[in-house]
Parts: sequence; structure tokens; C-alpha cells
Amino acid sequence: MPCIRDLRFPVATVVAMVADGMSFEQVLAEHPDLEDADIREALRYAAEAVTERELPLRTSA
Repeated sequence: MPCIRDLRFPVATVVAMVADGMSFEQVLAEHPDLEDADIREALRYAAEAVTERELPLRTSA
């Protein structure tokens, strides 16, 4: 499970908090070990994880 830095804090938890409407300030107040950059990186990671991948076409012989 992907985690924030060496904090063992799941990326999914951070993304869910933001998705639930929490502001960065609220997330940071609730979890003082996190930094603003941690939240941004978690969101960047989530965006990359759901990016559509281009798959090569198979040709039939």
C-alpha cells in the first residue's frame, strides 16, 4: 500500500479526506505530521494511478 514518505500514512487516506471535502488546512490540523507537499504528492500519485494507459494493439497472424 503506497504511503506518505516514511510516515506509514496511506496515500488513499489522504486522497479520501480531500475527496470528502476536507481542506488542506483541515487535513494538516488533524494530522500534524503531514505537510502541504505530502497532500499534493498524494493527489498527484492518485491522478497518475488512474491515468489511461495506452496499450499496444495485437495483430493477428
